[in-house]
Amino acid sequence: MATTNITRSWREPKVMIKQRFIFLSNKDFDFKDEQKEMMLNNLAIKLKKTRAELELLFAELQTC
Repeated sequence: MATTNITRSWREPKVMIKQRFIFLSNKDFDFKDEQKEMMLNNLAIKLKKTRAELELLFAELQTC
């Protein structure tokens, strides 16, 4: 699956998702360059969403 295309800075969608899902922590968003896909997969699992649903969530946040 393609890497999420985040057009805004990473901080903004991260804050918006954390506001929507208050059980998430900063640690849930930590990743090193090669581990972004792993972080996104783990985030999808924690949110009980598919990667496609997570992609849609990021896209929705970019239009807000």
